[in-house]
Amino acid sequence: MERKPLRMGSVKEVYDLGRELEFRFTDRISVFDKVIPSLIPHKGETLCREGVHWFLRAKNMGIKTHFEKFLPPNGMLVKKVDVIQPEDIKPGSGNYLIPLEVICRWYAAGSIFDRFKAGKVKPEDLGYPKGHKIEYGEPFPEPYIEVSTKLERVDRLLDRAEALKISRLSPEEYDQICETVLKIDEEIRREVEPRGLVHVDGKKEFAFDDERNLMVVDVFGTADEDRFWDRAKYEEGEFVDLSKEYVRQHYRKAGYKDRLYGARERREAEPDIPALPQDVIAQTSEIYIKLFEMITGEKFKSSV
Repeated sequence: MERKPLRMGSVKEVYDLGRELEFRFTDRISVFDKVIPSLIPHKGETLCREGVHWFLRAKNMGIKTHFEKFLPPNGMLVKKVDVIQPEDIKPGSGNYLIPLEVICRWYAAGSIFDRFKAGKVKPEDLGYPKGHKIEYGEPFPEPYIEVSTKLERVDRLLDRAEALKISRLSPEEYDQICETVLKIDEEIRREVEPRGLVHVDGKKEFAFDDERNLMVVDVFGTADEDRFWDRAKYEEGEFVDLSKEYVRQHYRKAGYKDRLYGARERREAEPDIPALPQDVIAQTSEIYIKLFEMITGEKFKSSV
């Protein structure tokens, strides 16, 4: 079978096998849409195996996905769908990637908290009473779902009307996506809480199959797609990140995030992202291994 490189993404390589795609998860890592010039040992294998774990759970829940087969240690086969620019999508058609990312947030953290502090999001938007002062790490009264672009160079948040226009989804299909996201997240929370995790937020992607049935694509519930906290520390009032957020925080503390976003707002050349210190690399690798064990309930033993 011919294996053609299709996309060499920031952390995942995609190969075209004809009617299927092969995903290979690398040890590269990215934050803020920038690839860091450092490798994280065992990252790719843990992410791939976490993805497989949740695809199998989704199947048991009756949720359709594009997953077909695990390729140890860091690969998988998935059903191929067309990637079409929004303006070229034909209403009612099938077998295409829906050009949206769906983010479900359960706690005040990350960019949603930054937007609240900046006055771009109001407490009532998140289900709180008007004037409520949101504290970092506070659970939302109800899960907050938002949608962003998928095929644009930098992700851009969308309201419901623009999301429907870009994706050619019907309102009923949009609602079905949101319901599926909530169903998956409830399963993630049910599994990981007894193993000491708080599932803070995560993103999902969707596509249509040939008959225009919705299916979950890419991967979800992994350390790169989702944010997890140490539950014991959370109950003590600490927010210990067990995900890529640890790396994001490193660049926030170093001032890089402010320099990068400032350059983007001024439409200036973006500063190169510096490599990670060796101690941060080692700690990040340990976080990925620990998180794999807490997500899946399996002891990590590399097959490399």
